[in-house]
Amino acid sequence: MKIIHCADLHLDSRLNTNLSAEKAKERKAELLDTFIRLSDYAEENGVKAVIIAGDLFDKKNVSLHARNTVYGIMERHPDISYLYLRGNHDVSAQGAHPKNLRMFGNGWTYYGLPIDDRKNVIIAGIELNDENSSDIYAALELRAEDINIVTLHGQIGDYALKSRPEMINIHGLKNKSIDYLALGHIHEHKTGKLPPRGEYVYPGCLEGRGFDECGVHGFELIDIDEREFTLTHKFIPFAKRTVHEVRVDVSGVMTTVEIGDLVRSALTDRGISSDDMVKIVLTGKVDVECEKDPEQVRQRFENDYYFLKVSDETGLAVDYVSFGRDASLKGEFVRIVQSDELLSEERKSAIIRCGIQALSGEEWQ
Repeated sequence: MKIIHCADLHLDSRLNTNLSAEKAKERKAELLDTFIRLSDYAEENGVKAVIIAGDLFDKKNVSLHARNTVYGIMERHPDISYLYLRGNHDVSAQGAHPKNLRMFGNGWTYYGLPIDDRKNVIIAGIELNDENSSDIYAALELRAEDINIVTLHGQIGDYALKSRPEMINIHGLKNKSIDYLALGHIHEHKTGKLPPRGEYVYPGCLEGRGFDECGVHGFELIDIDEREFTLTHKFIPFAKRTVHEVRVDVSGVMTTVEIGDLVRSALTDRGISSDDMVKIVLTGKVDVECEKDPEQVRQRFENDYYFLKVSDETGLAVDYVSFGRDASLKGEFVRIVQSDELLSEERKSAIIRCGIQALSGEEWQ
């Protein structure tokens, strides 16, 4: 028996933080398409159930197109049970929903997938709120002879907080005969032990949407051996595009061309696909007279990838001792700025860089 565990799909996201209106619309459609591909994968590979551990949608007001697409694909796969636990971004299932869409509620809900007359795979879940978050642990009832999968949406920790219902007390779930704790809310893949016989798993979001969701994304495939009555699982990379952050140390360079060459080398070393989204972060210390144009670097590489941006986090390599002895106008300028106790070092560096460029007759960046 195979079961898919996915979470944090955030369908219907606006995606306009970085992308143009045209690409945001295209990327929005791609997120829906990935859910379609996941459902087709499930059917082709004999998957019995798909657990959606929260945040299927991104906002309370779901577009009719997104809702109809999701419901339509579920109806197209009637032999697959979609077990949907709402997260903090989700709302109640609206309208008449498919018969194979099964919901969880504010109390423990249990779904059984029988293997034989004596053994079952049990999938239990509960939606956390202010009223129930402290009481869920004592109320969970599972049989040791079953294979037990529990699904929750929240952040695991060492204790629960009534003021923060999304906090899950991992210690309260130990010794509960849980074989697999299917979690959502954290957008990166993460696993850990749940004594005495289980594990907890965050599959991460299905698609990276921004540069806070870099890396490989997909879902977890649970495989239950019905003869041996054992559970194994593995991560399946599945996203259409991967989001990358590439940090490039440009210390010591003096021109934009040199910076671009270092960026090219870093991108080549990473072997990033042209279908992917890339954020280049320039780091290190550069000379006050370095000719640096991040926009030109972006233009040099923007056509090589689906989307690319450049962020400048470089600092200024200022030899304050040397400038302090310099009798020139530049030296006097640096001394005045450096003596200002109200300015941060970061702000001083930015002012000195602009001032030195202006005094050198350059346009400051």
